[in-house]
Amino acid sequence: MDLFEKFAGQIETFVGVCHTLSRNMYVTGHGGNLAWKMDDDTLLITPTQMNKGDIRREDVTFLNFNGEVVAGKRRPTGETPMYINFFRERPDIRSVIHCHPPYVNAFAITTGPNWLMRPFFPETITEVGPVPIVPYGEPLTQRLADNFLPFLKKYNAFLMENHGLVIMSRLDIQWTLMNTELLEMTAKHILHALPNGGLKEIAREDVRNMDNIMRTRNLPYMGAPDVWTSLEQLYFEEA
Repeated sequence: MDLFEKFAGQIETFVGVCHTLSRNMYVTGHGGNLAWKMDDDTLLITPTQMNKGDIRREDVTFLNFNGEVVAGKRRPTGETPMYINFFRERPDIRSVIHCHPPYVNAFAITTGPNWLMRPFFPETITEVGPVPIVPYGEPLTQRLADNFLPFLKKYNAFLMENHGLVIMSRLDIQWTLMNTELLEMTAKHILHALPNGGLKEIAREDVRNMDNIMRTRNLPYMGAPDVWTSLEQLYFEEA
């Protein structure tokens, strides 16, 4: 069966997420890209050099996990090496968004503390987790892809220095979009709070107790399976 027919519903969802990112100005110009694992050897990915608000069904591309185009008329994003690394190193992951949400991205160009590593809101703690800074690498290069490797098994969201956000999940592309929106609102709150007397973290004991939420909702910990055994470990023993 033709891949565009087989995955018609997923393509419609994927294009809708592209348009939402553009409408929210989380991507501008030709910036940003998305990928969604359809099965063990098929990756749905955005094309290169297209505004995400202009993407239509016929513009998307399917790759295999060697990075080769298997369906579609357009060339895939130039960040394909980065995505191949992601799905090879994190086989548990199903979908990834790279974008430039303005409040989150402020932390990509500041020299102060990376407050996105700290626990402020229960939803962000249990759904997204800490967001480390990945050292700068030239876009579209293997070097940038490789700069993720020390972080990739530990976290689900990453801030590329002087560049943008990468966020991934074990669920579909809409879930990854929702986590992007959640993280952007968290960053906005942090930046609004900073001039008003500093920041108030959730206490270590309360973060420890949030493991109850993880169990009740059957949520996996961030990173690859079995890397973390508690939110306390994630936020206070690693950070």
